[in-house]
Amino acid sequence: MSTVAVVAHSGKTMGGGLPELRKVLSSKGVTDPLWIEVDKSRKAPKQIRSALDQGAELIFVWGGDGMVQRGVDVLAGTDATMAIMPAGTANLFASNLGIPKKIDGAVEVGLHGRRRKLDVGNMNGEKFAVMAGVGFDALVIHAADSELKRVLGRTAYIWAAAKNLRVAPFEAQIHVDGKEWYGGPASCVLFGNVGEAFAGVKAFKAALPDDGLLEIGVASADGVAQWGRTLARSALSDVNKSPFVHLTQGQSVKVKLSRKILYELDGGDREKKKTFHVAIQPSAVTVCVPKSKAA
Repeated sequence: MSTVAVVAHSGKTMGGGLPELRKVLSSKGVTDPLWIEVDKSRKAPKQIRSALDQGAELIFVWGGDGMVQRGVDVLAGTDATMAIMPAGTANLFASNLGIPKKIDGAVEVGLHGRRRKLDVGNMNGEKFAVMAGVGFDALVIHAADSELKRVLGRTAYIWAAAKNLRVAPFEAQIHVDGKEWYGGPASCVLFGNVGEAFAGVKAFKAALPDDGLLEIGVASADGVAQWGRTLARSALSDVNKSPFVHLTQGQSVKVKLSRKILYELDGGDREKKKTFHVAIQPSAVTVCVPKSKAA
């Protein structure tokens, strides 16, 4: 069996928590994995690098999308394989890949599932697995902090979205694969590797995490009424039909904004910036997925 490591966010839980994970791994023959716990996801990269230095070939990453993003940032371009234990609130990457939110099921996928090479996005030098965004979605994620998610769960994102519907748009100039694609007002610029965004919103219907393409979207909705129409269309029909949404695909994107705006990667907010360089890295990271998962 491959050398196994567990890098876990100790503040995240599912099922019987980390003690159950130890028990399930042991029952499947992994009796002495390299075991590392961190109390914040930003501390994970150093520990994942340490696991790689110690010969880990299969790394179980326990936590939410922020923890997975930290894992992808380190593991992309290596020969190691990542197994996701979706112990966070949203777990968008895991749900898009069909990884069960039960410890025994996720462990089974990690040990005996299919190894799938997936694309990752790169935004201003930092990798992401699910989505990165500028504007509205970053404000929502910033507002839905750890305490709010602890109390409300995924409902925290709905509360946070309602709070930010009146934020004023900014001007955006966007070039895709070297050609000007969009110029005008924007309230959100989104880059996706998979289709589902926060609170179950299907942002990109045709997204595939291994097609070598980045999904790119701009929302120009301004105010409660326009955002209400846009989000309702996304939830109930096809967001492509919204007059406030513009979509395309590409491999590299350059964005210049009229002012510095908050941005996020895989559910983790970052400092405000005015320019962004985003690109797709095809087949960059190997992830364990269910054998029955098609696409």
